[in-house]
Formats: sequence, C-alpha cells, structure tokens
Amino acid sequence: MNCPMSNPADLLTLIAQGESETVEFKRSVAELEQVVETIVALANTHGGLVLIGVGPKDEVVGVDVGQVTGERIANRITGNTDPVIYPSVQIVEVAGRKVFMIAVPESDNKPHLTAGRAFVRVGVTTVQMRRDEYERLLLLRRQSPFDRREALDATLEDIAEDKVRWYLARAARERNIPVDPALPTVENLKRLELARKRDGRLVLTVAALLFFGKQPRHFAPHSMIRLARFQGTTPSNFIDRLDLAGTLPEMIDEAERFVLRNTRVAAKVTGFERREITEYPYAAVREAIANAVAHRDYDREDVGVRVSIFGDRIEVQSPGRLPAPLTLDTLGEEYALRNRVIAELLFNIRYIERWNTGILRMRQLMRQHGLPEPVFQEVGQTFRVTFTGPGEHILDLIPEAGVTDLRALGLNERQVQALALMVNEGKELSNRQYCDLFGVTYTTAFRDLSELVKTGQARKIGSGRASRYGA
Repeated sequence: MNCPMSNPADLLTLIAQGESETVEFKRSVAELEQVVETIVALANTHGGLVLIGVGPKDEVVGVDVGQVTGERIANRITGNTDPVIYPSVQIVEVAGRKVFMIAVPESDNKPHLTAGRAFVRVGVTTVQMRRDEYERLLLLRRQSPFDRREALDATLEDIAEDKVRWYLARAARERNIPVDPALPTVENLKRLELARKRDGRLVLTVAALLFFGKQPRHFAPHSMIRLARFQGTTPSNFIDRLDLAGTLPEMIDEAERFVLRNTRVAAKVTGFERREITEYPYAAVREAIANAVAHRDYDREDVGVRVSIFGDRIEVQSPGRLPAPLTLDTLGEEYALRNRVIAELLFNIRYIERWNTGILRMRQLMRQHGLPEPVFQEVGQTFRVTFTGPGEHILDLIPEAGVTDLRALGLNERQVQALALMVNEGKELSNRQYCDLFGVTYTTAFRDLSELVKTGQARKIGSGRASRYGA
C-alpha cells in the first residue's frame, strides 16, 4: 500500500471507489473490535487503510472526535495485537466532516493476532487465516530466507564445476563481474557467498545447488517448472507438455525453447518485401519466466512455476503473492525482493533485470509488437502474468524488424512472384511449373529456384525430377 494520503480530494476519490482488499470503511468508533481485526488482516496481507466515519454505502458521515482520540484508537490497536502493530492514526477532514484515517503497512513480522486469532483480507472481506497458512508464516518468521539456507547434506561432490565455470564466464561477459576462473571451485563459491567453512567442513547454501548442482531437484524438489501447450483456450487437452528439473538457468533456457516450438511464426510476401513475425515477443515471455523463477515463494513446496500456452494467450504463474511492499498498483514503480541471492545471481548473467525495469520491459515489448500490455494478477496465493496473443490477426503485428527486403537479396521479379505463391498460398512449385508460369527455360527455372533456397527464402522438397520447392 502506498503512503497514507491526506489530501481531501484524493480521499474522496478513494472513498468513491469503494472498499477493496486494501481499503475498509467503518461508520463509527463503536466498531473498534472489528477495526482491530481489519488492522491485523491488512498487516497480514498487503497493508492498507481503515477509514472510520465512512458508511457502508461510501457516504462520509464523520465522527465526533470529542468522544475518542487518535491516541485511544492507537492504544486499542497496540494493546490487542500480537506481535504488536503500530499503525499511523490521523484525523482528516473530508467533505466538511472529521474522519479517522488508520494506515497499516504490510508487515514483515507475520502472522499477527488479535484475541488469539489471525486474520487476512480476501477481496473486501476480513476472514480468519487458515491454520496451514498460519503455521507456514510462523515457520517463515523463524527461518532465514530460502536461498540463504544451508543444505547440510550437500558436499562439493554435488557441484558441477563446468556449470560454475560457465556462470563465471557469462557474468564477466554480461555484467563485467570480476572473476578469476583459475581459482578453485570452492573459493569461487565462497566469493559468491554460496559456501562457507564451519567446524572444518564446507557448507553449501540451497542457492549454490539451484545454480550449480548436478541434481538440484534432490535438494529442492519443488523448484521445477511445468510447461503445457493446450488445445484451444481451456486447460483440458494437452498438445505438448514438459516438466523441467535442472539448474535455474538451464530451466529458463529450456522453457524458452518450449515456448518457441509451441507458438507460431507467420510470413507474407508483399511487393518486394517478405514479412515475418512471431506470435509473441519472446523476450517478454522469457522475462516473465525468469522473474517467476527468481521471485517465487520457495517456501511453498506444493507447487512449482507453471507456463501454460493456449490458443489465445500465454500464462506464467508462480507460487506466492507479490513480496511486500509491492502491490499490483505499484508494480513497475517499486522494487522488492523475496529471494535476494537468487535474483542477484540471475541478474549477474543478465537472465533478469531489476524487478521494476523487467516489468516495464515486458510492457514495452508487448506494445512494440502490436499486442496489449501483459496483465498482472494475484490469484489466491499465486502471481500470474498473462500475455494476450493476436489470434488470427498475427500478420497485423509485423514491425519493421520483421521485414526482409527481397531486392537486397538480389531476387528478380519472377522469384518474388514465386515466393509469394509459396508463402501466401502455401503452394509448392516444380521446375516444370515454374517454366510454365514465367515462360522460361528449364535451366533458368532451376537457377531461380536454387537461388531461393540458397538465400533461405525457400526449401527444396524431394530430389531428382520429383523435386518441388516451397516456403
């Protein structure tokens, strides 16, 4: 949630929008018990505002500030929350009436309770937190971040030295990270803060295994990526599917290849230009997959990152909602990390950008491709990015980057017309058909068609007298 607003016009606009996951209205201070429950829920979810003196139909009724003070409200909250929540309580004037505005940031010390119960926000409702979620948050509070935890049963034998060398070379090339490949693997892992000595024994972190492990899934089974290409627009019938379980960089690369082979490339010849376009800007989809791997909630062991390709869209879904203080409204403006070590390691090899620039880049790439900006959503306890495709209008997307000047390739008018038949109409031409179409000799037809193949514009099908040429 953004910083509290005190401008009356801004507050009136907020009130007119109604209650939401981050905004709650209370008519009077008589509802303080429910106010405290809402404060706890906001702290346990994404933070937000409680406005006392606003009715359920979004009308400003005001409060009698002579009957209760902001200090008394704050004391009621701090005295009935565990761990203690310290909210900001202000008196603001809206539409000529006094309103208590209570601002609560999302907490990094979850779960909070009141009267022995924990609450969360679900839409516009405050509900009691599920027991499994409460226990998960309690465990998180006691643990170090996932990527910094030690894999106590791992040894140097579990590290693939070639993967370390590849990473160091790429980090030096992409980000000018100073490296010394001549150093032993152990020393390079220490420099990356992925290993340390304790009681004379080498201790590796989970992140070390996720990037350089021979069998990363042995140490983090839920780190996998699941990919599927579905028939149509619903997740019913599979056309293709793949479960990935390598290192994080390996899985990101393989996921991109899966997307490439399960989406379309269109071509059309107009005039002396061949236009070619991909169904999606692949750099944007790759960015979403890499971000999902980098920023997912690894403490959720029941689900992995999922990439779903439909006839009209691609969805990239990762476990965990946005890390505090990010919200859907501030995505692309603020920057926050859940897995600092993983994100830094991926950034070093240019697999991700900083979170906010990566989001901005996805939006820009989709616009430049002629498609709507990606849609970002929190669905339950997951985060989803949806890329809407062009459907049957794929050829309308073609940018100048997808245009080949056929004259620059040295093609003559006959060759361009033949290529148009191959690309636009799906025709395959034999040497004899080429002769009949353009009134040329067999030798000229053979030479023209061979040049189309040599320039990469056409392909030869079959051999000998049965040869045909197509796009």
